[in-house]
Amino acid sequence: MSRILTICRELGEPIIEREGYTLVDIEYVKEGPNRVLRYMIDRPEGVDIDDCATISEMISAALDEHDPIPHEYILEVTSPGAERPLKTKEDVKRAVGKYVNVRLYAKVDGLKEVEGHLVKFEDDIVTVEYKDRNRMKTIEIPYDKISRIRLAIQF
Repeated sequence: MSRILTICRELGEPIIEREGYTLVDIEYVKEGPNRVLRYMIDRPEGVDIDDCATISEMISAALDEHDPIPHEYILEVTSPGAERPLKTKEDVKRAVGKYVNVRLYAKVDGLKEVEGHLVKFEDDIVTVEYKDRNRMKTIEIPYDKISRIRLAIQF
C-alpha cells in the first residue's frame, strides 16, 4: 500500500468506524485527467447518498487538516455497490451462499476465472458451484490463488 493510501486510511477509518460504518476499501487512482481518492463504506442496513455525503464532509475536514496529498484530487465516498469486492477472509465467510466472481493468479482445474455460488470457505479453501455447459460443477480454490473475489449479479 502506498504511503498516501496508508495515511488516508489512518485518517479516514476511525471516522468511518466511529459513525457506525465499515471501511470496505480505499483506493487512490487516476481516472482520465483526475486523481480520485475513494473510500467505500458499508453497514448492515446499507448506505445511501446522505450517509456518503456526511462521511465525506468529515473525512474532507481531516484531510484538509493533515494535507497528505500534495496535488489536486477528487474525494469520493461510496457504497461498495452490488458487486462489492470481498477484501478479507471475513468478507468471504460472510458471503457464503451468495453469487460471486473469482479471478485467479493461475489456472485451477483449467479455469482462470469462475462465477457461481460460494458454497463454503473452510481451511483457506473457497468452494464455488458453477454451471459448465448446463451441468453443475464444483471447484475448490486455495485462498492464496485468488487475485480478486467480488459479489456478482446473476443473470
